Amino acid sequence: MGRNDRATSHTKLTLSFGAAALVAIAMFAAEAKAQAGDEVLPNLEAHVEPLSPGVTESQVLTELAAHNEERRAGLHDYTVLRTYQVVDLKGKVHAEEVGRMEFFSPDKKAFTVTSESGSGLVRHMALNPLINSEIEAAAGKEHHDSAISADNYSLNLLGEQQVGRYRCFVAEAVPKRKDKYLFEGKVWIDTKDYSVVRIEGRPAKKLSFWIQRADFVRQYQKIDGFWLPQKDQTLVQVRLYGKKVLTIDHRDYVVNAGQSKDARAIVPEARIALTSSR
Repeated sequence: MGRNDRATSHTKLTLSFGAAALVAIAMFAAEAKAQAGDEVLPNLEAHVEPLSPGVTESQVLTELAAHNEERRAGLHDYTVLRTYQVVDLKGKVHAEEVGRMEFFSPDKKAFTVTSESGSGLVRHMALNPLINSEIEAAAGKEHHDSAISADNYSLNLLGEQQVGRYRCFVAEAVPKRKDKYLFEGKVWIDTKDYSVVRIEGRPAKKLSFWIQRADFVRQYQKIDGFWLPQKDQTLVQVRLYGKKVLTIDHRDYVVNAGQSKDARAIVPEARIALTSSR
């Protein structure tokens, strides 16, 4: 094997492990119901105020589960413009993919590419598997329970913080098992409607020998009464390949557009595949 062939094989290998990290992080984060606005969230070192009297971890988890069920029952469909980027620490964009993700309750998703640029290898080895994993997970092809629930986590309530207009519980999330689809870190939960405002953490289990570290932040926004992702940022350090940042921006949501109860009964099978508009 020539030098160029060896270099290409090494790049493909490290990218494949990087893709595995990004896929795992996206999947365990996807279950959280959440909210956030454009306000800057507090630094982790910011002052945490005492909890209101009578608040317990079990109460917070119970309320969080109840509100998640309400969301699932009410969210019939949405489309969102997604921008996926892989960026180095100097800000150089190595690959970008833009398109619309469509969701039809309860388990259909499809992604249509509208533009793409940068490295085709990075898109093929990292971004496309990430997008397809979300589609397959929605369809039940991959069964990974990653919800922030009593089955998966214990919460250690640390106090309360004001986050823009929202008063939040601050909690340490402790996974109940070593699972790469769970995380360890912190969550901010709205004190009124028990939606997750922000998550910061890392996988509860080491993803592989090649992935030395993977830290992520996810924040959310309120759209037509539903809490939906606003931005994801994941820093992945791959052995021998260095640090790369994956960002996903979620914009221009259209929620429950024209989906009456009767119409939903005849929604055609959504595309469970990556498609292109070009």
